[in-house]
Amino acid sequence: MLLVPGDPLNPRRDDPHFAAQAAAARAAGVPVNRVDHDALVRATQDNGEAAAAVAGVPASEDAVYRGWMLSSAQYAALAEALEARGVHLRTSAEEYRTAHELPGWYDALRSVTPESVWTEGSDLVDLVKAARGLGAGAGVLRDHVKSMKHHWSEACYLPDVLDDAAVERIGARFLELRDDAFTGGFVVRRFEEFTGAEARTWWIGGRCVLTTPHPDTPDELPTGLDLIEIEPLVAELALPFVTVDVIRRTDGAWRVVELGDGQVSDWPATADPAELVSALFQPGR
Repeated sequence: MLLVPGDPLNPRRDDPHFAAQAAAARAAGVPVNRVDHDALVRATQDNGEAAAAVAGVPASEDAVYRGWMLSSAQYAALAEALEARGVHLRTSAEEYRTAHELPGWYDALRSVTPESVWTEGSDLVDLVKAARGLGAGAGVLRDHVKSMKHHWSEACYLPDVLDDAAVERIGARFLELRDDAFTGGFVVRRFEEFTGAEARTWWIGGRCVLTTPHPDTPDELPTGLDLIEIEPLVAELALPFVTVDVIRRTDGAWRVVELGDGQVSDWPATADPAELVSALFQPGR
């Protein structure tokens, strides 16, 4: 079964952003059902909201969600509400959190991703202390889930991680912009120089099954992609469905920018959603 969000303006229709994927699933004979994303967002405050979000979803031994990003707590509420209806999500709540939050996957991919330190919580003093742990040089700021890269100079890029005043100022602006969406704690990653386009790779059962452009650059796909160092590390994580965003560093090495749960990773507009459906639901998955 494929689960997609319903259209907030008409719950009897699929959310327009995921409608093409839902249509491709139906064309392939995969049952599609809708969940109420707005109710899921409220689920951590009221457990009844999660049950309401999945009302009407029939039982299924294997369900995959393709929808808007959920916090780990919201996904756990979704999984619990579905289990009560006899629906088993392919990705457990624990597996979702491992993929969704950087501290869950960082150690496994340490050798192929920028060096990172993090805090638990939003204390700016803790952020300054953590940043010092990287030593001299530039860094990139984010939380356990997301950066504010579109606000690069004011809330993302740290020219010198040892400049306490600048780190605190940029951290404060990051908190302001992320607001209620701030998740887990601060993460400071060592800045690395990249070149060329970023690729989004799609992994099922620890194996890369698709390579697409990154949704931010849907018309650009890097050439010569080499996953030889990355593949065994992702396989070792043993996660059911993830994406790994990779890009070439200026010295030629392929580096992991991000690992994320595949259920909430955006699909590029230039790629055929039937390819994703086929990969997810072919026999034996």
